[in-house]
Amino acid sequence: MPHKHFFRRYLLAGIVFWVPVLVTLAVLRFLVGIVDNIFNLLPANYQPSEILGIHIPGLGIVFALVIIFATGMLVTNIIGNRLVAVGESVVSRIPLVRTIYHAVKQVLSTLLSSQEDSFRNVLLVEYPRKGMWSIAFQTSVGFQMAEQMTNKSLITIFIPTTPNPTSGFLMLVPKEDTIKLDLSVDQALKMVISLGVVLPDVIDPKDAVLKPTEENKNA
Repeated sequence: MPHKHFFRRYLLAGIVFWVPVLVTLAVLRFLVGIVDNIFNLLPANYQPSEILGIHIPGLGIVFALVIIFATGMLVTNIIGNRLVAVGESVVSRIPLVRTIYHAVKQVLSTLLSSQEDSFRNVLLVEYPRKGMWSIAFQTSVGFQMAEQMTNKSLITIFIPTTPNPTSGFLMLVPKEDTIKLDLSVDQALKMVISLGVVLPDVIDPKDAVLKPTEENKNA
């Protein structure tokens, strides 16, 4: 029996070590393969593998980063801004395309912005019923139409599903019905993705106690 537990202990330790490593490598290899396909858009004679005589994995990532950086420099100057404005005016005249384009641009602008109210706060909300709590992320504030109709100060939150946090539920809730957690978005996402197995590290158990936001205290 002791030999059985000895074998099981080290087998599980090996699995815990190798599975995350292999999955990470597989995902990275998949992404590198996708980005490397950018060169397929070039004529065969101008592809790096033909010019250099060898295939260099990951060269597409370097190329993509250079293109993105150069584009960023272009669109931030006066001439670039005018070109983007002309392009967006054309896109805005195309049904469906304009909806997708502007929605994606708005989401990225929100996620990449430095505004503290944009996907920065990790909250607890009573969902799906009273007495049951779910992890949520505050995404925005100030939806005036909803606030006028409900006569309440509302915040927009996103409740992710587990283990896939890219799907979930968008909700408008009163500020006083939410509780802010002293956690980063990364810590909360790890908890969601791991089905609650990976809990955030806290120095003192008291730090894990629910802590209302300053807004809630003043509500």
